[in-house]
Amino acid sequence: MEIAVCVKPVPDPDTRLRASPDQRTLDPEGVKYVLAGYDESAVEQGLLLREQIPGSAVRAFAFGPAPRAPEILRSCLALGCDSATHVAANEPVDDPLVVAAALGTVLGSRPADLILVGKQALDDEEGLVAPALGALLDRPSFSSVTDLRWSPDRARFSFRRSTEVEVERWEAPPPLVLGLQQAWNDPRTAKLPNVLKARRMPIESVPAAPGAAAGRSVPLRFDLPAPRAGARMIEYSTPAEAAERLVRILREEAKVFP
Repeated sequence: MEIAVCVKPVPDPDTRLRASPDQRTLDPEGVKYVLAGYDESAVEQGLLLREQIPGSAVRAFAFGPAPRAPEILRSCLALGCDSATHVAANEPVDDPLVVAAALGTVLGSRPADLILVGKQALDDEEGLVAPALGALLDRPSFSSVTDLRWSPDRARFSFRRSTEVEVERWEAPPPLVLGLQQAWNDPRTAKLPNVLKARRMPIESVPAAPGAAAGRSVPLRFDLPAPRAGARMIEYSTPAEAAERLVRILREEAKVFP
């Protein structure tokens, strides 16, 4: 079985972020990009299915500029992916439909039985790439997927899909596009020998289709959250006194209570 996993480079949560000079995007200077969040689960799920299904291969794909996209593809190789393909872009692209179109053009010429994508990226949390890929490749797609299993006797995938009101149970045959929320278990950690080996492995680079950088949506402004205020300590002798003072502060100063 051919399993394709699409990943996105995102800023390391521990990196100090700042806006670009024009205040429209993130300033990439000094930012470390990593494989994180739901994409980690997508890679993990692909590797687990490869272990379950003999003869399978897991191939990682990332769209974006160098060096950030190749860097996270090396992370995928260190975790155990069989190959990595960089869909090259000259500059970062913020439009998720453009990202899906660039990946879809490459994946369309390399049919995969299963395409796994993280449910949403750590940075924009839009969650549009999986359904867009499904539409572009004309195959069923589902998001917020958990407990993904392969039934060889039925030649079908079974999975759960979390919604705001319930957990749905689905079965579907390949080919399929899934936005993964959680793998069977927590994502594995790459071992040092595999990290060193991944540095020497080749990463295929293919140019994005013409017009891939021409998105229909553009960022207007990038604002960082306001700095957090320091904690305020409440002096008290008893729990009852602490509760009384806290309620008074919330009512009179914070205006939380009427």
